[in-house]
Amino acid sequence: MRNRRRHAWTVVIPVKPATHGKSRLEIPGVDRVELARAIALDTIAAAAEVARVVVVTADPTIDLPGVEVVVEPAARGIAVAVADGLAVASTERRAVLLGDVPGLRPADLSDALALAEGTRLGAVPDEERHGTTLVTAREGDLPAAFGPDSWAKHQAAGFAELLVPASSTLRRDVDRADHLVGVLGPRTSAVLARVP
Repeated sequence: MRNRRRHAWTVVIPVKPATHGKSRLEIPGVDRVELARAIALDTIAAAAEVARVVVVTADPTIDLPGVEVVVEPAARGIAVAVADGLAVASTERRAVLLGDVPGLRPADLSDALALAEGTRLGAVPDEERHGTTLVTAREGDLPAAFGPDSWAKHQAAGFAELLVPASSTLRRDVDRADHLVGVLGPRTSAVLARVP
């Protein structure tokens, strides 16, 4: 099942340059730029286990084997990055995943994509149900609307909630230090482990 989904879905992951990312994520003793990069790479690596992944970024250090990278000349905002990524994806089975889900288990993304097969437009809210971590389109346009209160915007745009369990790691995006809980990816864990 997982191998079939790997070929069926293209997941676009927009990533800010680490120097600009996670500006609210200040942890004493931790290099914020290094942490932001680790969070993005852990998210990308998990997604790449179950889907074709297209990363859109202006950060030349964001690269992993087997992942396609669309290099932006400069960071131009999430809407432009998403549009650039979708432009190189097929018109069927496309998704956008935010690059700040460092505890993502591949099986949780695989389960969400399986649910997405049953709806034209699907979305997963974060734990607080203010933001959105994943949007999907089985076919046709994918009118993503990330930014403040994106969950309400996606609902208003006709996205159906993909009913993943409350415990799904897909719901655990990271914006603040208190979001860095539970099992995290190896790169993020390694950065945090160096805190004195």
